[in-house]
Amino acid sequence: MGHTEFLTYQKFNDKNLAEDLTSVLAKEGIEFVFEDDTPHFDVSFANNETDKTYLVKLKSIDFKRVDDILTELSTNQIIDADPDHYLFDFSNEELKELLLKSDEWSKYDFLLAQKILKDRGQTIDDSNLALLKNQRIEELAKPEKSQRLSIMAGYVFAFFGGLIGIFIGGHLYSHKKTLPNGERVYSYSDQDRKQGKIIFSISIISAIIWTIYRLANT
Repeated sequence: MGHTEFLTYQKFNDKNLAEDLTSVLAKEGIEFVFEDDTPHFDVSFANNETDKTYLVKLKSIDFKRVDDILTELSTNQIIDADPDHYLFDFSNEELKELLLKSDEWSKYDFLLAQKILKDRGQTIDDSNLALLKNQRIEELAKPEKSQRLSIMAGYVFAFFGGLIGIFIGGHLYSHKKTLPNGERVYSYSDQDRKQGKIIFSISIISAIIWTIYRLANT
């Protein structure tokens, strides 16, 4: 793959949908990178499966080619769409939300949602889709909600051993999320990142002190 940079083409919360895309890419002989972007350390300790994130990355020069391939495949498929397909049970608002969150859905679902809305007399054009895409990026770029519990836990672990505090602090300070346009932004607010940096620093000092203490008492 050389030194060519691979950029995020699509993000999924469902691994099966991501693998459907990679199957098409492999069949077409297009190089890609499949990446599990789920945080390896969950500072909330919730281990929520719905927070899984999978990225399919491509070379920038292949974006349009893949767009064309997926659009052609999906356009042909939706002509004979199964009337029992789950999207036909979606309300107009649910279909519009799908268009808004197109980064989480397959190209087939994205195009079928447009077709269903148009068949129902809803106006969906390129300007509407561009507006939805920009709105989605702005929303996803916002920092996650305040991590108060994680910060409190981080300080506790920072003073009593340091190791887990290092992970919590480092995660809060440095973790980034990938937007649908491939841009990487920090996941947490400046205030939470500041707290993360403090927790990380205290944890390092605490770990050194505890290590010296244990060695002195052995």
